Amino acid sequence: MLAAVILSGGASTRMGTPKALLPYRGETFLQYLLRVTDHTRIAARRVVLGADALAIQATLHLQPDEIVINQEWSKGQLSSIQAALKNLPPDTDGMLLCLIDHPFVSAKLIDELIGHFYSSRKRIVLPVYNGRRGHPVIFASSLYDELVAAPLETGARAVVWAHHEDVLEMPTIEEGCVLNLNDRDDMARAITGADPGQLI
Repeated sequence: MLAAVILSGGASTRMGTPKALLPYRGETFLQYLLRVTDHTRIAARRVVLGADALAIQATLHLQPDEIVINQEWSKGQLSSIQAALKNLPPDTDGMLLCLIDHPFVSAKLIDELIGHFYSSRKRIVLPVYNGRRGHPVIFASSLYDELVAAPLETGARAVVWAHHEDVLEMPTIEEGCVLNLNDRDDMARAITGADPGQLI
């Protein structure tokens, strides 16, 4: 079984509000990612919070052990990955890593990634849209120690680079896997093409 890890530890400075709480199709980004990661092969989930932990946590209906507070969130994304790994239950086959600024992925895409992970036996599985690698990414549990030891400046990419022969690139038509939402302009273009001020 897998663990789903959703990273939402950054300060969302350019967006101006916590990305986890942004609205999308009647729910927040975080609620949406929690829903699409509800899968029979996912036995545990961890939501990693940092800069806006109190505001986000107040909106969640999760068990306490599903929430991980990363006190070192300012060190970057890898610090949140490492915080999650230290809080995963034992004996997981791997981790489905989701980013709060890549929310526009479907349950179908996640199902396909999980299916390829188990059928291919590759240790890293990721979606590719028009030649671009995206998210979510599945890392096998055999790579956890390397993720914990990875350098902060390169993060999880260092582990992907070190195991390029063990990466399965899964083609997808879902552009959402490569849409990185950092500010209101990004969000406007991705969702509606409307003026950024109308979205929040």
